[in-house]
This record gives sequence, structure tokens and C-alpha cells, in this order.
Amino acid sequence: MTEETPGFDEKPDVPSGATPDDAEPKAAPKEGAAPAGDANADAGLVAQLDQVRTALNERTADLQRLQAEYQNYRRRVERDRVTVKEIAVANLLTELLPVLDDIGRAREHGELVGGFKSVAESTETVAAKLGLQQFGKEGEPFDPTIHEALMHSYAPDVTETTCVAILQPGYRIGERTIRPARVAVAEPQPGAQAAKADKAGKAEGAEEKSEAADDKESGGPDEG
Repeated sequence: MTEETPGFDEKPDVPSGATPDDAEPKAAPKEGAAPAGDANADAGLVAQLDQVRTALNERTADLQRLQAEYQNYRRRVERDRVTVKEIAVANLLTELLPVLDDIGRAREHGELVGGFKSVAESTETVAAKLGLQQFGKEGEPFDPTIHEALMHSYAPDVTETTCVAILQPGYRIGERTIRPARVAVAEPQPGAQAAKADKAGKAEGAEEKSEAADDKESGGPDEG
């Protein structure tokens, strides 16, 4: 009868209900190695972050574009509002010009007296507050952009086309002319400039002859 050596054929204790594989120790995972599932999750998060950033940039650009369009709209509306106001004021004052002409004629004839004078001055004050300016004076050079010549003549005492009479004053609002000044103009007399130049030349020649005669009478210039 053979003796059994204790401890060589004995199996480790295995809990009841466990499989044989449970009795074998499992290898520990290597340190520093990330699971494949975590890497895939990180890549997905990065992709989602890129999409969010792209969408944010697009929405920001849309917002900036809308803001610029709104600012342009506000400026355009304000400009149109000012233009409409100027046109309305100009139309009103244009209809008022015949009244102002009557007031001016009454003033020239000394008929601007009493209550009519007060009403006329108030009307002129209101027109001035609305920006109406009168222009056109005798003696100023003729400018076809602001003057309308109704009468024409020649005058020997002018050197250029000149307004010699204001038949109807002109009016403007700011830089906008709503009625040109209606004037009578005079141009230099034909040949007047040549005659003046000839007369000046003769006068200069006579002065030189007079100086020569004086030198002759005095015996000529002193000799050294």
C-alpha cells in the first residue's frame, strides 16, 4: 500500500457554485493603458465641441450682420426724415414768396403802416426762423446759378456783367435756392476797355514828353 504525500494532490478550496475559471487568478491590467471606450468618448466630445464652436461663429456673424443692417436702416430713415422735412418747409415757403414780395413792394412805397406792418414783420420773422434767406444786391457780379437776368444793357462804368437793379429778390434755404434773384444786368460798353487802354497810353506818352521838355529847358541832365 502506497503512502500519499500530503499537500501535492490537494486542490485549493473553491467556493460552492463557482466555476473552475474563478479559481484561476486574473492578470492585472497594465498601468497607463487607457480603455478603448474612453478614447472613443473623448473623440466624440471633441467633434461635438468643434460643431458647437462652428455654430457659435456662424450665429455671431449673423448677429453682427443684422446689427450693421439695422444701423444702416436707422441712418437711412433719419436722412429720409430730414429730407422730407426740408422739402415740406421749402414747399410751404415757396407758396409764401408772393406774400413776401407784396410786403417788400408795400415797404418800398411807404404803405407798410399800422396793423399791416405788424402782420408783415411777424410773417417775415416766421419765414426767417424756418431758414428762409433773401439774397440779391445791386452792384454784385452776375452769377447765372443764382441770378435770372430779365433786362440787359451796357454801361461804361462796369468792368464785368453786373447786377444793376434787383427786380425780385432771390430766396434760399441753406444751400438750396428755391428762387433765383431776378435782376437787370449791365455789361461793359463795347470798345470801352480798348478806349480806356488807349487813353491811358496817351496819358503816359504825354507825361514822358512833358518830362523830356522839362529836361531840355533845364539844359539837360547834369554831366559829371
